[in-house]
This record gives sequence, structure tokens and C-alpha cells, in this order.
Amino acid sequence: MAKKGGNRKLKRLAAPKTWKIARKESKWIIKSSPGPHSMETSVPLGVMLRDILKIAKTSREVRYILKNGKIKVDGRIRKSIKFPVGFMDVIAIPTLDKYYRVVYDNLGRLDAVEIDRNEARRKLVKVTSKNLVRGGKIQLGFHDGKTLLTDDNTIRVGDSLLISVPEQKVEKIAKLDKGNLSYITGGQHTGEIAEIIDIIKGTITRPTQVLLKKGDEQFLTKKDYVFVIGEKEPLIHIG
Repeated sequence: MAKKGGNRKLKRLAAPKTWKIARKESKWIIKSSPGPHSMETSVPLGVMLRDILKIAKTSREVRYILKNGKIKVDGRIRKSIKFPVGFMDVIAIPTLDKYYRVVYDNLGRLDAVEIDRNEARRKLVKVTSKNLVRGGKIQLGFHDGKTLLTDDNTIRVGDSLLISVPEQKVEKIAKLDKGNLSYITGGQHTGEIAEIIDIIKGTITRPTQVLLKKGDEQFLTKKDYVFVIGEKEPLIHIG
């Protein structure tokens, strides 16, 4: 008999390194469903609530909380324990007046920092694609799987937009330019905030790199790992 799809189970030891979990606590862990983020760049909502935020002790408790519509991600109620949440997503628990933003820790694992209610109404998204569509509109694709139609042709791939959630109204644009602040999402400097010094164009064999400065230290990293968060100060609270 033919196999039906992929494996629905996931062992803790085989979970992505970006998951901030105890590897030997038990054998199995919740597996992400297909969604706005890949498995490597997200964690299931159930894992975030139980293992990272410690909102519940068991998967049964998490399912009860989600079933009753008590959890919002980016302003929308989510009821699936497997729904993937990733970098910059906002998790809201209105009944507890608790709000969190998903970030990376200094070990490259997805974590969450507590924010206030006003901060939970907006998030930063990175522009990962830009296409011209029917009607002369420009369609922007973001790192979190969302898209937006706009007339603003000055926005480039690599820029970040401060948007409201869930409306997706653009409030500010943070350009991938020299002097602006960035958050590193990959490599040995993951989770650090650094100033953009220069952008070094790539070649056929070498990707575009960005020269960054943190304190007295300068270092290079891939453009893909650079997430612009503001000019002199971050546009949002990220810990």
C-alpha cells in the first residue's frame, strides 16, 4: 500500500535546533503543520505555549485553551496546536492581558519576549519578494508568508515594513541602508542588534553580504540574515 503523505510524528531529538525545548524530556513532540513559516524558522503554537512560555503544562491543556479561542497570533484567533509561529509574530492572550513577540535568543533558538498591549498591535515584516501584478499594482511578499498590494515602488527586497495587525496597514518603512539598525537572524551572531556599515554586492558564486558593527566589533554576514528594525532606534520592542 502506498504511503499517505509525510510522517505525522516528530521525535524531540530530531526537532529543528531552533526549537527551545528539552531534548530528552520525552520521546515525541508536536509537529508543525504547513503554514506561513517553514519548520526550521518556526515552532508549533502548542510548543510555544507549553514548552517556552509555560502557559500550560500539558498538550491537553493547550488544546483546551486554543479550542476556546483564547490565543491570537498577529491579531487572529488560532485554534490549531500545530500552527507554526515564527520570528516577529505576536502572540496575544487577552484574558491574561499577556502579549509576546517571537524573537531569537543568542543561541539561535526561537524564544518570546513580553510586550505591552500597544506593542502587540504592530509588527515588523521583511520584504522577501516584489512583483508587478495585473492593474499595475506591486505585490510585496513578506518573511511571514503574508503579501500586500501597494503603489509604492520605492520599497525594495530587504527593506522592512512596520505594519498594524491584523489589518496590515503600513505605518513606517525601514530601509536596508547604511547606518540603519538590523537584527541578525542567522549565523554565529543570531539574536544580536548591529548597525549596517556597508552592503557588499555578490557575484555568481558569492551571495550579497552586509558589513555590520556592534560596539567596537565589525563582522560580515549574509544579506538574508539581516532584518532591518529601524534607524537610530528599533521601531518595536524586541527585548
